[in-house]
Amino acid sequence: MRVWDLPTRLFHWVLALAVVALVVTAKIGGAAMVWHFRLGYLVLALVVFRILWGLVGGRWSRFASFVRGPGTVLRYLRGDSRADEHLDVGHNPLGSLSVLALLFFLALQVGTGLVADDEIANVGPLNRFVSSALASQATHWHKDYGQWILLALVALHVLAILFYLFGKGKNLVRPMISGDKPLPPGTPPAADGAAPRLLALVLAAASGSLAFWVSRLAT
Repeated sequence: MRVWDLPTRLFHWVLALAVVALVVTAKIGGAAMVWHFRLGYLVLALVVFRILWGLVGGRWSRFASFVRGPGTVLRYLRGDSRADEHLDVGHNPLGSLSVLALLFFLALQVGTGLVADDEIANVGPLNRFVSSALASQATHWHKDYGQWILLALVALHVLAILFYLFGKGKNLVRPMISGDKPLPPGTPPAADGAAPRLLALVLAAASGSLAFWVSRLAT
């Protein structure tokens, strides 16, 4: 059964590659910082797209399908969830916390990068709109706490995948590639036809245009 629509899958893998490339270019520094900024704009577009897609995307990609209250999370941990809640179809209640944390800290990392100034050669395009004190704090966060928190979240994400694979015998990677997952009859599938894909293309173009506009503020 289709769980992950094509736009969600593309978002996931492009974001994964972009984060790896961002870490590499940051460590190299120098001329590689040109690509670090470009990749930052790409992540900006991806995060904006995912927020929009979380509102109107495929059923299991929407925030409404996986953002749960504390009570539901506790019941899930106790194994007391109901079959009609479909808590294990897309992101389970614990996985949803990881998704939200990643989106939040990615947005924060991009935001601090946009106003940062390393006082050497790299200045974010929105730096001139904030005070020097705020820019200094943002730069410190971006280069220190922010990157380590993101790396910790990514590591936790990978460890969770390995735990499910070897501990529970569930392959979470395969559905994110094919989009399909074996599920009980009656589980509602995600829409993944031409219409939602066209909508995703429009949202991606709008998100990319926003990121490009932000990048042009540096000139």
